[in-house]
Amino acid sequence: MVNAADARVAHLATVGADGRPHVVPICFALDGDTLYTAVDGKPKSTRALRRLANIEANPQVEVVIDRWDEDWTRLWWARLSGVARVVEHDTRALDLLIAKYEQYRARPPEGPFVVVTVQRRSEWRPEPF
Repeated sequence: MVNAADARVAHLATVGADGRPHVVPICFALDGDTLYTAVDGKPKSTRALRRLANIEANPQVEVVIDRWDEDWTRLWWARLSGVARVVEHDTRALDLLIAKYEQYRARPPEGPFVVVTVQRRSEWRPEPF
């Protein structure tokens, strides 16, 4: 059985005040109806990230978690729709992200953190052949 929470990467979609969509890959932790992600130390051109500005302007977000495989019987995806907020620090987020990603144990993300309250979920899996 596939568990979206175990996936290693997701894609966060935000929309800015100008109405333009913006999608970025994220590391994440899913805890019930809350998804956490953080601005981490991977190289970025700026710390004033568009995703954060977009959330401040429009907190409605979508997250897609998926699995691709050449064997199409193993494909699946989950889409989470919710309301996001940006916080400077979140102990729960930090604990969950460190537990999930070995890289964060050596270099914990300093934030800020994005906390998504999931309001709707949809999933797709192939029917058995």
